[in-house]
Amino acid sequence: MVQSELPPSGAPAGAGLLTPADIRSLADGLGVRPTKALGQNFVVDGGTIRRIVRVADVHANDVVLEVGPGLGSLTLGLLQTGAEVVAVEIDGRLADALSTTVTAVAPSAASRLRVVHADAMTISSEIGNPTALVANLPYNVAVPVLLHVLATLPTVASALVMVQAEVADRIVAPPGSRTYGVPSAKAAWYADARRAGSVSRSVFWPVPNVDSALVRLERRDPPSTTATREETFAVIDAAFSQRRKTLRAALAGWAGSPDRADATLRAAGVDPSLRGERLEVAQFAAIAEHAQERQR
Repeated sequence: MVQSELPPSGAPAGAGLLTPADIRSLADGLGVRPTKALGQNFVVDGGTIRRIVRVADVHANDVVLEVGPGLGSLTLGLLQTGAEVVAVEIDGRLADALSTTVTAVAPSAASRLRVVHADAMTISSEIGNPTALVANLPYNVAVPVLLHVLATLPTVASALVMVQAEVADRIVAPPGSRTYGVPSAKAAWYADARRAGSVSRSVFWPVPNVDSALVRLERRDPPSTTATREETFAVIDAAFSQRRKTLRAALAGWAGSPDRADATLRAAGVDPSLRGERLEVAQFAAIAEHAQERQR
C-alpha cells in the first residue's frame, strides 16, 4: 500500500475535512498528477463539500455509493453524517490510500468505509445495496456512469451528482427544450431530475475549463408499459440519431421502413411528423410497446 500522510501542520481545520494543503500533500506523496483522461478534478473547498452533503440529504441510516472519491475530500464529508460509504475508485493509487487517509483524519469513521478498486461501469449488485449515490463524477463518463448505477442498483433511491454544467442541463431538460435529448429521456425512465445549484471552478484543483453543477435525482417508477427498458432505450437512441428529422424518418431504420415507423407511431398515439425532442419517456415506451404488438 502506498503511504499517504497528512502534514503535521496541515491538520484539517475544525470539521475533519481535508484542507487544500492536505490535498496537495497527499497527491505529492502518492505521485498523483490529476489527469484529464480520468477526469480528475479534486474539490479543495470545505464549504463546497459541506454544501454537497447537505443537499444530498444523507443520514446515518444511509449506505452511500461514492464514485471517484479521489483523495477523500467528499468521502470524509459523507462519513461525518454517520452513514456508511462504499467508495469506488478506478485509480489504484488513490484506492489504496483512501482508507489510510480516513483513518488519519477521522479514525472513528474508518469502520464505515469500504473501498472498491474498480471501474464504476463494471459494478453490479454484488457491491451491496446502497441507498444513495453522491459523487463528483468525471466529466467524460458522467452520463454513462449515472445511468449504469440507476440500472444496476435499484436500491439507490436518490442521487446527487456534480457534473459539467452543460451535462447537468441535458440531464434535467424537459421535453421540448433546446437541450432535451438522450440523457434527459433515459434519466427520466428512472427518476425525476432537477438542477440543485452551480459550483464555482475555483473550488477544484486543478481548475477545470468548464463550469460545474449539481443534479439531484429522486427515483420513481418507470412508465407503465410492457416494453422493456432496453426496447424503450432503443427507440430513444433511434429518435435522436437524426435530430432534425421527423420521427417517421428517424425511426425508419429501427422499424424497418418509413411506412412501418409511421404505422407504429400512429398506433402509439404519436404524430409521425413530430421530432424526438417533443416526446416524454412514456411516449417512447408506448412506441416500443406497439412495435412489439405489430411483430406478433
